[in-house]
Amino acid sequence: MGKLSGLNPKDVFYYFEEICKIPHGSGNTQKISDYLREFAKERNLEHYQDEVGNIIIIKEASPGYEDHAPVMLQGHMDMVTVKKPDCAVDMTKEGLKLVVSGDRLMAEGTSLGGDDGIAVAYGLALMDGNYRHPRLELVITVDEEVGMNGARVLDVTPLKAKRLINLDSEEEGIFLSGCAGGARVNMDFSYEPVLRKGASFQVTVKGLKGGHSGAEIHKERGNAICLLGRILYRLLSETAFCIERLEGGVADNAIPISAKARLLLAGSGDEQEKLIKICAKAEKEFKTELQDKDGEVFVEVRREGDREALVMEEGLSQKAVLLLNALPHGVQAMSATMPGLVETSLNPGILETTEGSVRVGISVRSSIDSAKAALIGQLKSIGTLADVRVEVTGDYPGWTYRKESLLREKMVDSYRKLYGEEPKVEAIHAGVECGLLAYKIPELDCVSIGPEMKNIHTTEEELSISSAERVWNYLLNVLQVL
Repeated sequence: MGKLSGLNPKDVFYYFEEICKIPHGSGNTQKISDYLREFAKERNLEHYQDEVGNIIIIKEASPGYEDHAPVMLQGHMDMVTVKKPDCAVDMTKEGLKLVVSGDRLMAEGTSLGGDDGIAVAYGLALMDGNYRHPRLELVITVDEEVGMNGARVLDVTPLKAKRLINLDSEEEGIFLSGCAGGARVNMDFSYEPVLRKGASFQVTVKGLKGGHSGAEIHKERGNAICLLGRILYRLLSETAFCIERLEGGVADNAIPISAKARLLLAGSGDEQEKLIKICAKAEKEFKTELQDKDGEVFVEVRREGDREALVMEEGLSQKAVLLLNALPHGVQAMSATMPGLVETSLNPGILETTEGSVRVGISVRSSIDSAKAALIGQLKSIGTLADVRVEVTGDYPGWTYRKESLLREKMVDSYRKLYGEEPKVEAIHAGVECGLLAYKIPELDCVSIGPEMKNIHTTEEELSISSAERVWNYLLNVLQVL
């Protein structure tokens, strides 16, 4: 008996639990892709698996629906893998430890991957079950979370559908009909390590809530990488130090909850005390600034003794600090046409050190192409001034809202009849793959829906069990009327 065997709908949660047994973080999707391929093979379903692992599974119309136009169902198989510092789960090799608490489904110590595991579970349940529907074309892509890389190279030749229900949304009763475009900007700071002796300190910013860099950027939560940059900038004027390592964040589209710097101080005990005092003052300031947004932030200082280490020399360490401190982050502009919608934003989400190099990975989003290009240009300018290499990857188009959408009209009407109320029709700042697929398939009519989820891309991620059931029942209903 599985941990989710008592939940309804049984077939949906059966498959959700099955895929949670398979590690499927972005860039680590081959096993889950192969699982999906074998699923299709065992049921003699037409299917396609490409070189990167994208999967298309096709199920012909059920009796009586042969004359209905086909429908594409779409989601992604990868998840953002985040875990608590004390969590022993190796998310590259081990499955998730699922926890049911009332109406909440979570994972112990890690992110859940409801984004977008629930889409995969819905799709597999439909492909395996005996339901009434037109021809279904299930499209499950890889590496959506790191720039929609799967959708970017997907061969759409096998697909006949001109109607797409994307299952990558996190708010029940909201029909998404437009989204921002985006890109990832990588800044690579190269240096020649030198050997130095001194007092080793590790400064860590932690305790932040994090969240999805599109869906929750407007909440103005703290960005650990940028807060660390502020601390290091203040240290420049007070004490001499060299940087050994900089680390923070897990994905460019997740607001980083922690970041740390390992520093080597060559100075006296007085300078070391200055470091401790500056960090304590910064923590107090952060708590005041973020008291109603992210008030659990704190700064940890740990002395690691005197040692000899390979570091950036002092001048380059200063340059790296200036780069971090200069990075813009958060909301840059709000939409003038849709109140409450973020128009343009960015999120420095990854800070990592390899031998002789530091990389900052930044997610840029905007619903206006020129504003996205301008923000990328700003980052390139900062990179030029800092003498670092700037690379733009994963640039994807936005999904433009269609004033006339027959699919949306039918889905709204079905929702109204089923629940006696109107769904909300909105656009979002986060990216979904509808834009790329609509670019590949002319006249593709798209709507994105999903069950209620909270705190995605964090260790507090949760999926509402009852909402997952309602959305499933609605999906079955709407497939019968399309």
